[in-house]
Amino acid sequence: MSVTIKDIAKAANVSYATVSRALSDHPDISEETKKKIKKLAKDMGYTPNIIARSLITKATKTIGLIIPDITNPFFPEVAQGVESYAYDNGYTVLLCTTNWQIDREKRYLKALRSKMVDGIIIAPAIDDISHIISNFNGGDTPVVFVTYSPDDPDCSFVATDDYKCGFMATEYLLKLGHRNIAYIGGLENSSSDRRRFEGYREALKSYGLQLRYSPMHGQFKQMSGYELTKELLIYNDIPTAILAGNDVLALGVIQAVEEFGLKVPDSVSVMGIDDISFASFDKISLTTVAQPKVKIGQLAAEIIIQKINSPQDKTPVKKVLEPRLIIRRTCRSI
Repeated sequence: MSVTIKDIAKAANVSYATVSRALSDHPDISEETKKKIKKLAKDMGYTPNIIARSLITKATKTIGLIIPDITNPFFPEVAQGVESYAYDNGYTVLLCTTNWQIDREKRYLKALRSKMVDGIIIAPAIDDISHIISNFNGGDTPVVFVTYSPDDPDCSFVATDDYKCGFMATEYLLKLGHRNIAYIGGLENSSSDRRRFEGYREALKSYGLQLRYSPMHGQFKQMSGYELTKELLIYNDIPTAILAGNDVLALGVIQAVEEFGLKVPDSVSVMGIDDISFASFDKISLTTVAQPKVKIGQLAAEIIIQKINSPQDKTPVKKVLEPRLIIRRTCRSI
């Protein structure tokens, strides 16, 4: 049977209210009494009833984190940043993953709200976030978008400049002499993929080039990169370089290119975006554009906690971080 505040009050021969105030560091209780009651509570094995306390304080010291893909090493690093900052500030993080499915996302949002989380950090599955805006914007539960920058002016977010990611990656390939550059993307209705493609297209345009290959879209998964690249190589002139919408796609691109009997980078250069942990492995050594993944998570946690602590301040906070070129062995000059 769990120990209650009433049990502690009886053992300490004080009132229930005195124990409650001592455990919550109420200024009316002396430090000596607080110390005595806290020690007694610890010795008796008392565990606070967080649900009961939350009904009184309207705070649970928990943050919901919704990400679309736990298998992509990018998102666990973002989650690491969220969790480390939240933990240092006394918060617990509840992690949900949607597998890029909007129905799962809606279900998790409803579940987190029912659990009375103090705030939600979310990397949405698709561009349409109307269900989030209508249910949370301006309400009691603040929301911060992560790795995604909504067009809604009232939304807070932390993201990398996706347009610059696409432009920077393509410009690097162009400077190496490549002119036949294909793009293998993720979800077509993803704003991050769309902006990366726009950066790719504008970089080509800046060199006086038109799109030679139609953009190919699928899932943000290795198998999708593999299958799309096989289709590209079978039905088109072989490009000298391929830009993948993220590093996980790039791993599939490399696999397909080599199964086709071509060499990376001797026959085809391959470029990624994200700089996931696998990218630096010696056998992969993927040239990529890095996002500051842990920092993204830390900033998102910092913003959500600020909003939790200042509920009257509805001013949106928008953070756009700079990407960084990482040169390894999957690209060469021609």
